[in-house]
Amino acid sequence: MRRVPGRSPHVRPGARSRRRAPVAAGLALVLGPVLLVGCSPARFTPQERSTTALDEASDELSAIVAGFAPEGCTDASLPVTVEEERLTAVLPDAADPSQPADRTFARAMVQGAGFGEFTAALAEQVCRQDSLADATTVVERLGTELWRDAVARAQSTDGVAGELPASDDRPLYWTRLEAMSVLHQWSPDFTLSTEDRASLVDAFDRAARGMHDIDLPTGDQVTRVLVSGFDPFTLDGGDTGRARGTVGNQIRHGNPSGATALAIDGTTTTAPDGTTVHYEAYTLPVNYPEFERGYLEDTVGPLMEAGDARLDASITMSQAGGAFFALEQWNGRYHGDVAGNDDFAPCPPAPLTSAPQLAKDNPGCNTQVPARWGGGDTLTDPPQWTASTLPIEQMIEARTGADVPRPPGDGWEDESVAFGVLWNTSYTYFPSCDSRDLEDAFQREDTYPPAVEPTPPPEDSCARSGGGGAYLSNESAYRNTLLRDRAGLGIPAGHIHTPDMQHFATDFAVTDATFEAWRDAIVAQSRELIEVVGAHS
Repeated sequence: MRRVPGRSPHVRPGARSRRRAPVAAGLALVLGPVLLVGCSPARFTPQERSTTALDEASDELSAIVAGFAPEGCTDASLPVTVEEERLTAVLPDAADPSQPADRTFARAMVQGAGFGEFTAALAEQVCRQDSLADATTVVERLGTELWRDAVARAQSTDGVAGELPASDDRPLYWTRLEAMSVLHQWSPDFTLSTEDRASLVDAFDRAARGMHDIDLPTGDQVTRVLVSGFDPFTLDGGDTGRARGTVGNQIRHGNPSGATALAIDGTTTTAPDGTTVHYEAYTLPVNYPEFERGYLEDTVGPLMEAGDARLDASITMSQAGGAFFALEQWNGRYHGDVAGNDDFAPCPPAPLTSAPQLAKDNPGCNTQVPARWGGGDTLTDPPQWTASTLPIEQMIEARTGADVPRPPGDGWEDESVAFGVLWNTSYTYFPSCDSRDLEDAFQREDTYPPAVEPTPPPEDSCARSGGGGAYLSNESAYRNTLLRDRAGLGIPAGHIHTPDMQHFATDFAVTDATFEAWRDAIVAQSRELIEVVGAHS
């Protein structure tokens, strides 16, 4: 996940809402406004950094939530997230941009995939529960069912419900947000503390991301590969129409890494030596707090422990830019100042400057590992850098784009492939953890071995960004490869950045042939790259 120029995640959601002071889950935190305007380099405690900030819901959103649930089951005064407030967003009508579309963008996604009844069904079942334990059981079951339905839809070859193509990753994201908004405004007959509600929402969220659905086969005759994808991001802004109350067209964004996760989950291939390769997948949020709560470690860590079903390879994936795949070599511990989908960044610039903070001055600028996964409370524990162990040579030499159709407008210079594959050994660093000076190492290679051997980060340096930047793609890559190192494994583990998928031929249609061609091409080549890893694990 790399920030794409011209797509600012700092813009407030375009949904028709009234914005009030945020209320954090269990804390009175003013996260978004302080961080986004850069007026204060506020220091946040570990609890604050890992807390999902909530905000008073708009009348529009509360009405939507109430429409899903039995009468009296929800409370409009209960807060929701910034992401959930986007459920009210309406695009201009594709045929007549002077008028708003006839439904919210979220409903277009959810109904367009045949998931239109899911949130109401979840609300009906949750509203019948009389304890947190029973409600948790229900949401974990329904979240897993939603994930499985999304996977089955993505992998269907016999036609699917709804007008959206099977490969579309966006309906899962928007259906999950609908369900979470109901859980945030659920008003049960028993006392539900803020912390208990947060744990209930997390239980559903993790289940609906496939984190509870990973089923790896045992034995020596199978290779086990785990793949992560990401949610859509940079959903605010973009071109707007003349219709009053509508939003910019970046709300349409999807994520090819999420689409790849749905396409590959539970599938198998046969390696050249006859070994069966089994793939499992899950998706990650484009938010920092969930990472600090251990979303990735709790999913991947147990699968790296000794046992008959231990992983043979663990790949993280996200979307970047351009018309090439980047195989990221070095991952840095540093967080950048770009906010996630929740409008929260734990490491804003210092006041009135664009200079990055030093991690020694603000722990929020450093990836923080949950104590249950080894923790670490110094600048060198966890380490400042981790490295990829993916089979780079084989991934480049495989020419994985040779049999993938090139989408319209594809600018990769070698027209015999869909997209290029580069070994990215770039990074940016502070020469020491006390220095504000920045040094860059920039090198990308499309052949192997490289013309010049890359230089690793200096031993005493502090990370500013890895090859994948300092955003959440780098975060996922760092955490994944750190787990590998702490488990003492030599398995392939590393990050693949995909090309940018957000190519539309239309201004406001929720999908079009160009957008779909880019998604299908990126997913096809992603799968081939993953299969190369599986064959060399």
